Amino acid sequence: MAANLLQNAEYRCAAHLPHQLPPDQGLEVAFSGRSNAGKSSALNALCQRSGLARTSKTPGRTQQLVFFQVAEDRHLVDLPGYGYAEVPLHLRVHWQEFIDGYFQSRKALTGLVVVMDSRHPLKDFDRHMMGYAFTRGLNCHALLTKADKLSRSDQAQTLAAVKRELAGRASVQLFSASARQGVDEARAIVTGWLGLTPKGPYRAPSPE
Repeated sequence: MAANLLQNAEYRCAAHLPHQLPPDQGLEVAFSGRSNAGKSSALNALCQRSGLARTSKTPGRTQQLVFFQVAEDRHLVDLPGYGYAEVPLHLRVHWQEFIDGYFQSRKALTGLVVVMDSRHPLKDFDRHMMGYAFTRGLNCHALLTKADKLSRSDQAQTLAAVKRELAGRASVQLFSASARQGVDEARAIVTGWLGLTPKGPYRAPSPE
């Protein structure tokens, strides 16, 4: 079994305002998802750290951009859960502006993982988030969670339907944190985007 290069992930900081973001350097992969899609469980499974990202029975508890450092200048970024009605309008407006600015200007951002409940994929919020990645030409991956809740036939049909709609603009896979389905595949994608190798972040050889 390959070493888990995300296992050393540690909380670094949380940002509610742009000036609270860490220095814009290195590489980072952002995770977004509708409330209750299983984003925190997916992050915990990828890093093999049960308490790394907070999971809650109350939707939308992630109220900041939360940065987890996995290596020097390499981060996973947990974006606020979206699509929940309980959030006041002024906070929704704030997050819209903050996220807009983050995706437009963050140079370290190399990829976006959009976490979707496989039983209810590609809602308007999911398409909106993917639009950020498509506009910037970022890597984008659709993680269809809770796949264990579907029959094998329904899994295949859902996967095919999402792939058909995304038409190659994003990679797509089935995933289940509880059943450990697709964890290695998703981890390989994220570590690849971060340029991680068993010896640490990849560094190109210096010109002679």
